[in-house]
Amino acid sequence: MYNNVGAGGQQLPFASQASPLGTPFYGAGSGFIRTGLSAYGERIFGSSSEYVQSNISRYLANPQYYFQVDDDYVRNKLKVVLFPFLHRGHWTRITEPMAGRLSYKPPIYDINAPDLYIPVMAFFSYIVLGALVLGLNGKIPLDPCSFFLLPESTSPMSETSISSKFQPEVVNWLFAKALVGWFLQVMLLKLSLFSLISGEAPFLDVVAYAGYAFTGISLAVLGKLIWAPAYYILLPWTCLCMGVFLVKTMKRVLYAEVRSYDSSKHHILLLLIALAQFPFFIWLGNISVRWLF
Repeated sequence: MYNNVGAGGQQLPFASQASPLGTPFYGAGSGFIRTGLSAYGERIFGSSSEYVQSNISRYLANPQYYFQVDDDYVRNKLKVVLFPFLHRGHWTRITEPMAGRLSYKPPIYDINAPDLYIPVMAFFSYIVLGALVLGLNGKIPLDPCSFFLLPESTSPMSETSISSKFQPEVVNWLFAKALVGWFLQVMLLKLSLFSLISGEAPFLDVVAYAGYAFTGISLAVLGKLIWAPAYYILLPWTCLCMGVFLVKTMKRVLYAEVRSYDSSKHHILLLLIALAQFPFFIWLGNISVRWLF
């Protein structure tokens, strides 16, 4: 085999090799070709790398961005989510120039920026509160893997399979139910954007917007623990507030954060998003050991 490594282990320069055509221009020509191919390859792979990075930043963004919060932001954001009627300020996000382009300020500096801290905390609060409800009501299944709704005679959730003793496995069941609910909410928002040919909102933004629903649901479940009738007051209220919050937020996304939208459909679409919160809240708010109501 032939290679470009000499006996001393050093690579021999290409110009020192004899030209197979016997001309002194071969080395210079091959060097020119190599330089051109190298520049062309760098341009292709460089642009491809920039394209991949731009798409990653567009759809996934920087996860750390969504956790830049403080106490003031959390308190004010909860007010906006749970009492959107009292929000007198604008709903648009604050931009700042960064690296030659406009970028949105993180949540700590912008009350309208989406964050993942509140949704994640509310998500786990829902699981803990739901486990307390099941434990206090004595509705914890001995067989936590049997989650599907079956006829009463064959259902594993019959009275013979109910124990008043707390079992950690029920947390897994509530986690799975809450995760499915979060996923369905994300799909609702993403499909709504795609239906308007406007599906370019960052994915984690949509995940954050969908996760805010757990704040209202957790509040309703907490009210149920304190005073049972409070659940029937808090759940409709928080559901209505979440619908208003999503309408305001998604309207801003449609107008300002995506390239195009269909004005003939977006009003109906926003109304459907708001109405979809009622069955969603009722389903997750009904703490039980079954998938359905």
